Amino acid sequence: MFERRLYHHIDWVLIGAVLAICAVGLAMIYSTTGGAGRVYWTQVYALGLGLIAMAIAVSIDYRSLADKSHWLYFAMMILLVGVLFFGSVRGGSRRWIELGVFNLQPSEFAKATLALMLAKMLGEERRPALTNNDLLIAAGLTAVPFLIIARQPDLGTAITLLPILFVIAYVAGMPMKYIYAMLIVAVLAAPIGYKFALKDYQRERISTFLDPSSDPKGAGYQQIQARITVGSGGMMGKGFMGGTQGQLRFLPVAHNDFIFSVLAEEQGLLGVLVALGLYFFVIMRALDAARLAKDRLGAYLVLGVLASFTFQVLYNITMSAGLAPVKGLTLPLMSYGGSSLIATLAGFGLILNVRMRRFTN
Repeated sequence: MFERRLYHHIDWVLIGAVLAICAVGLAMIYSTTGGAGRVYWTQVYALGLGLIAMAIAVSIDYRSLADKSHWLYFAMMILLVGVLFFGSVRGGSRRWIELGVFNLQPSEFAKATLALMLAKMLGEERRPALTNNDLLIAAGLTAVPFLIIARQPDLGTAITLLPILFVIAYVAGMPMKYIYAMLIVAVLAAPIGYKFALKDYQRERISTFLDPSSDPKGAGYQQIQARITVGSGGMMGKGFMGGTQGQLRFLPVAHNDFIFSVLAEEQGLLGVLVALGLYFFVIMRALDAARLAKDRLGAYLVLGVLASFTFQVLYNITMSAGLAPVKGLTLPLMSYGGSSLIATLAGFGLILNVRMRRFTN
C-alpha cells in the first residue's frame, strides 16, 4: 500500500497537466450541450470517480498489481463476455453494462489490464531473450479481448489494444523483421478484410472518407461537417459557446467523438495549439516515467498504457480534422464518456505509480 514517504515523489506536474486537459474537456462539453445539464454533470461525477481510481492505482505497488494481473485479466474477460449476453444496446452496439445510475463500458478498462498482463509476462528481470513462443502467447492474450470487443461491435476500441502489444513486444526484443512481415501481411490482407470482415457501415465509412461528397447527407455528413467546423474557427475562434456548427447541432455527437472539432471552432488555432501542447507534454512526461523506471516491468507497463493513449489521441485528432475515417473513438480525457475518463485516469495512476516507486527496493 501507499508509503507516506513516497508522497514527495508523486509527479504533481503530470497530474496538473492531465487535469488541465480534463478541464478543457468539461468546458467544451458544457458549451456543446448548452450548459450544466445531465451530460455535463455525468462527466463531472466520472471525473471524481476517475480521481479515486487514479489514487487507488497509485497506492498499490505496481509490482503487486502485476503479480495479480492474471486474475485481473480473467475478471476482465468475464465482464467482456458478459456484455455480449447481458449488455445494453445503443446505436446497434452492445458495449455497456447498466449499473443503475452509471453505465460501465468494460472494454475501456481492458487496455490497462492488458498492459499489466503483457508487462508482467515480458518484463520479468530473469526472463531470457524473447522467444517465438513468448510472442505467440502475447498475441493470443491480445487477440482474445480484441475479438470479443470487435464482436460487440466496437472495432475502434478493439484496435487500441494493438499498440499495447506492438510497443511492449518491440521494447522486449521483438525483431524488426517480424514488424515488417506483419505490415506486409496487413497490406495483403486489407482487401480481403474490407470485403468479408468489415460490416456494411464500416465499409461505407472508408469509402466516404475517400470521397465524402459521394453521400454528403448520409455517410459523408460527419466527415464534411467536421472539416467545416475545424476550418471555421480561424486563428482566434468564435468564442466560448459561440460556435455555430456545435451549438446548432450541425456536427453530430459533438461532445463525444468530435469534441476537438468544437474546440477548434470556438477557440481557433490558438486553442488547438494549447490543447496539442498539453497532450504533447503529458505524453513526453509519461515517457520520462518509463525512462526512470527501476525495472523492465515498470517501463513496459508505462509504455503499454501510453501506447494506447497516444494512438487514440492521434487518431481522434486526425479524424476530427477530416483526415481519417470516422470511428467511434473518443479523445481521451476530453471527450464525454464516463468509462473512458475513469479508465484513462486509472491508467495514468499506473504511470504515476511507476515513477513514484523508482526509489523503492
